[in-house]
Amino acid sequence: MRSAGVVDGTRGLGPQAHACWRYHDPTEFRRHARDFLADGLRLGLRPMYVVSGDDAAQAVEGLRRSPRLDRALDEGDLQVTSVGSTYAESAVVEPDEQVDRYAAATDEAIAAGYAGLRVAAEATPLVRTAPQLSAFTRYEHLIDRYMTTRPFSALCGYDRGVLGEDTIDRLAIMHAHANSDTAGFRLHGSPLPDCAAALGGQLDLCGADHLDSALDLADLPVHDGTITLDGTGLEFVDHRNLITLTEHARSRGATLVLRTAHRGVARIVDLLGLDNVRVELPA
Repeated sequence: MRSAGVVDGTRGLGPQAHACWRYHDPTEFRRHARDFLADGLRLGLRPMYVVSGDDAAQAVEGLRRSPRLDRALDEGDLQVTSVGSTYAESAVVEPDEQVDRYAAATDEAIAAGYAGLRVAAEATPLVRTAPQLSAFTRYEHLIDRYMTTRPFSALCGYDRGVLGEDTIDRLAIMHAHANSDTAGFRLHGSPLPDCAAALGGQLDLCGADHLDSALDLADLPVHDGTITLDGTGLEFVDHRNLITLTEHARSRGATLVLRTAHRGVARIVDLLGLDNVRVELPA
């Protein structure tokens, strides 16, 4: 089963991991990227490292501190590319196209005999403007959905000194893993085939400001008139956020189905008279 939640390291996250790593010191991110890629090689995954242009030399130097990655670099198994070689500084990523690129790269890795693809990426340059942030946040959610069914994993680095905590919170919400819980909740892909997404963490007053925008950017699919959310990782939800979820489903002409073990959620739904919400408790 794919894991999710707050982590303090990048080893042992599995072949479908998706981690948001906020950092202040670039050296810290390079160390965790090295651990993530080395662990991927151990799992049989093809490693790829996407760096900012002015960080390439130091990034490679850091990789060579791992004998496994040093050998992979020399043998051409580890690819290091620059963000600037693919995108202009002000470029706005097209979310679906970006997912397609990594899907094709994953297929190529498997065809070459690897178990899948693993990418560590310094993504700060791609989210500096408001249009970039909206597009890339949407992409982060879509790629996480892709990861639930395919052997692709990614570590996404964001510089808190450049972007600020609020911006990174918006991005972290769309990841299964993060090294901080300041965002409060997660909205990411679910391994359950009939669920539009998984909700995890705590939906309380702290996360209320981000839930609306996260739902809009995720654009959750509607199936048979319902938006079904996997809430098995949800630790708490207050009435304000439950109303926000309900209104979002209503705006899409859908019924909200929330699968959670918290019986109190069903009680809140009854008390508020939310007629387009169905809470499904485990048997």
